[in-house]
Amino acid sequence: MPTSKIPVYFMPGMATGPTIFDRIELPSEYFDCIYLEWFMPTEEMSLEDYAKLISKNIDRKNPVLIGVSLGGILMQEVANYLKVRKIIIISSIKSELELPKRFIFARYTRAYKILPTGIINNMELLSKYAFGETVKKRLDLYEKYLVIRDKQYLDWCIDKIINWKRKEPMPNIIHIQGEKDPVFPVKYIKDYIEIKNGTHAMIIHRFKWFNERLPTIILS
Repeated sequence: MPTSKIPVYFMPGMATGPTIFDRIELPSEYFDCIYLEWFMPTEEMSLEDYAKLISKNIDRKNPVLIGVSLGGILMQEVANYLKVRKIIIISSIKSELELPKRFIFARYTRAYKILPTGIINNMELLSKYAFGETVKKRLDLYEKYLVIRDKQYLDWCIDKIINWKRKEPMPNIIHIQGEKDPVFPVKYIKDYIEIKNGTHAMIIHRFKWFNERLPTIILS
């Protein structure tokens, strides 16, 4: 076990805040958990510049970076500006080669530019963007987590996912993916830890799996 606490920085997914990690518990004698949040990007801000600004909020040496969905993509970019102990991505992708075909189609046709992101108060639509689900019985639950409902922000996020430019995965990255993730299906993904029946929102619904296994994954 480590002789000093390991700093673990958590980055939530698109439109969500740190509340998605509310039920994630790492042993406090070994880990310091720090929760990052999205800030509003300018319309023309690159993902690289956004990552550089986020990296300034990471002031602990040799941290572990954990990101969910777009937060996982962002943490990979943040790692370009820091020396990190480990990167763990959840419900995410390691390179543009893991994007599903519909995202590639949207990139080349620019069809994503006409998505109705302006309907930001439509919780069912927003949950579809953020979690890949529109199950009505969960909308009250998801409303707790979907804290950013700004059209410019959502447009920016969708653009950065679809147009992410990374051909090769970062070395030694750990990728945890749900077997039934509808946003980033496992059929397009290689070299990952699979969670049976896990969905895109499994950081919320499968918290027990993470609480049992994350400490070992971090320390291994």
